[in-house]
Amino acid sequence: MAKANRRSRASRQDPARRLRDLHGILLLDKPLGMSSNQALQAARRLVRAAKGGHTGALDPLATGLLPLCFGEGTKIAGMLLGARKAYLAECRLGVTTTTADLEGEVVEQRPVPALEAAVIEQALATLRGRIMQVPPVYSALKQRGEPLYVKARRGEIVDVPPREVEIHRLECLAHEGDRLSLLVECGSGTYIRSLAVDLGERLGCGAHLTALRRLWVEPFREPVMVTLADLEAAAGQGEAALDALLLPLSAGLADLPALALDEDQAFAVTQGRQIPWPGDLDQGRSAAFAPDGRLLAMVEPDPSGRVRIVRGFNLPGGALASDKPPTGAIGP
Repeated sequence: MAKANRRSRASRQDPARRLRDLHGILLLDKPLGMSSNQALQAARRLVRAAKGGHTGALDPLATGLLPLCFGEGTKIAGMLLGARKAYLAECRLGVTTTTADLEGEVVEQRPVPALEAAVIEQALATLRGRIMQVPPVYSALKQRGEPLYVKARRGEIVDVPPREVEIHRLECLAHEGDRLSLLVECGSGTYIRSLAVDLGERLGCGAHLTALRRLWVEPFREPVMVTLADLEAAAGQGEAALDALLLPLSAGLADLPALALDEDQAFAVTQGRQIPWPGDLDQGRSAAFAPDGRLLAMVEPDPSGRVRIVRGFNLPGGALASDKPPTGAIGP
């Protein structure tokens, strides 16, 4: 207790260690060998954000885009979690493992047949669209409140029911010997490890995932990613350098139409009061902005033609909180 109190006093006395009421999104390039939560905590310490969350776990084996949400940004983390994503995946044919990736123990080895491009494409075609997929036993999915990997490590027999996922795009980029390089675009809940296993079975030789990189997450289709090394370098230059690496919260809602409100409408929305929908009722769910450019809420029209607040944001003024609505925003 005394040690915790000393740390708390030191944090209050040292501005470099004091947590900040920071709001925004960081497009982190997650490093190899680190869990998503470890990456989040490392980034959060560097930017000194009081509150943060990630938008969908990447295995330690995986690298690439991990959007991190700080402060009010955590309110849209769930939406980004369910967004469409793209991956570059590397698979090895002929070998299956306990974890469906190279970190597991080898379960079975089978000869890899000579595979023509047409044969690979035929197998890939069966895995596109809406498919049923069995998640890996070694995964963070919970069963009766406990992660599956905990049960598996205890040696328990784990029965994982299949679930529906959507594969929007699945292409073979390269094939050399027992190695395949795949481009995958998929919906929420898809396990690329399971996709590799299913592809291997369709090819008659088994397979496991050897490398995975997440390329993008909607709406960040062409992300400029930030590494932990970038954050460390910026931390040595001060808060302004760190803040320059973050995106405003509105960037996470870039796929939504913008709804520009006048002063009275903006005040009503901040008070949680309903007002008549100020734009086209066919516009649907939108990002509502105050006249000064602050993002106020995610809103949608209700059946009576009034504004229903889906999620309100309590953002202060400032560069990260303010993002002018796009040209052509609907509203006054």
